Amino acid sequence: MENWKWYVYIIECKDGSYYTGMTWSPDQRWQQHLDGLGSVYTRDHSPKQVVYLEVYEDLEMARLREKQIKGWTRKKKEKLISGEWSHPI
Repeated sequence: MENWKWYVYIIECKDGSYYTGMTWSPDQRWQQHLDGLGSVYTRDHSPKQVVYLEVYEDLEMARLREKQIKGWTRKKKEKLISGEWSHPI
């Protein structure tokens, strides 16, 4: 896993909810979400679009960031998506 890039992403679902995830291949993971194989959440809430993406060189940093964002309120996630909030770990 050396020299891999890791991505933390937020998907907006068709019902307006957000899903936060992590992957090493954003395009492949997006297709999995569209095919209903990405996660139970996006299978049940129909993914609409990727609205946010961050890149990391370190797997553990990406995991920490994913966990951090998942714990945020909707309002804070919306600020991150809009660029009003860019506070890294």
